Amino acid sequence: MEKSSIVGHDDLLDQLKTDLAQENVAHAYLFTGPERLGKMTVARWFATELLTAGQSEAQQEIIRHETERLMHPDLLILDQLWIEEVSEDWEQIAQYSNIPQTHRAKKPAAKTDTIGIDDVRALQERLYETAAGTWRCCIIRDVDRMQDEASNAFLKILEEPPNRLVFILTTRASASLLPTVISRTRVMRFHKVSQGELRILLEGVAPDDARFILHVAQGAPGAVCALRDDPDLLRAARLVHAQAQSFWNATTLRERMQILKPLHERSASSDEFLLHLFLTLREQTPRPEEHTVRALIDLTEGLETNAHRELLAQRFALAI
Repeated sequence: MEKSSIVGHDDLLDQLKTDLAQENVAHAYLFTGPERLGKMTVARWFATELLTAGQSEAQQEIIRHETERLMHPDLLILDQLWIEEVSEDWEQIAQYSNIPQTHRAKKPAAKTDTIGIDDVRALQERLYETAAGTWRCCIIRDVDRMQDEASNAFLKILEEPPNRLVFILTTRASASLLPTVISRTRVMRFHKVSQGELRILLEGVAPDDARFILHVAQGAPGAVCALRDDPDLLRAARLVHAQAQSFWNATTLRERMQILKPLHERSASSDEFLLHLFLTLREQTPRPEEHTVRALIDLTEGLETNAHRELLAQRFALAI
């Protein structure tokens, strides 16, 4: 993966290149920030930089080819571990993770994307293999997925890491990680990418679609690419946006409660609808009153708890 294929995060990329050039590479990095900012993309780029360091151009090309296909022996990736849509198609899952899945195939309870103790043990079996090159890399996406037992086992590995092996961990929720895990990593914070930088991803896209995509993506390159490449997803996003807009234009409590029904169940569609409520609130003219903004913030905070979601939606509708 080339640096030119990454949008934004120039300061982080420069720091990582400097670490490598000055032989100041940490044994573990923690990439933290909201989803779809490109943490995994940068992780795989840096892993490739490490594995190709000091190699001839011909060998670098081979390594890049192997890392892109998760075939290089010095690159371990723990990414998706369960995909509901493909059931037990382990070959499909192997496109994302190259850690052995034998233990999962044998256990019905492993039908989850959380990282359990068996996953850490399967990883550990590979960590101490002899390196083909100078460095070995292990990437773990959303390390906050680890269950308590797995997290404690992984902490022991971080306390005495294998020689010349670099862990690259990503997380959207660093607050949920053990403080001792964080203290043993070099933390690198990912921030939203500016619209100016993101526009390069939308060359050839209709201006109206490009404006909408930039508005909805909220600085996340992954979201821009997903909406750009999937007309059905873009169409669905426009429908949700229109539905959220209709909430602010509704004149009766009954209308508003009907529109808020997507919030009644905890789901990805509920989270998306909540995002569009915020986006459409910002679009309101004149500027919304402070109590309206506060009510939406209170709703968001309430939905993150185990409170009755339908009751929270009703209170919000009454407060508007």
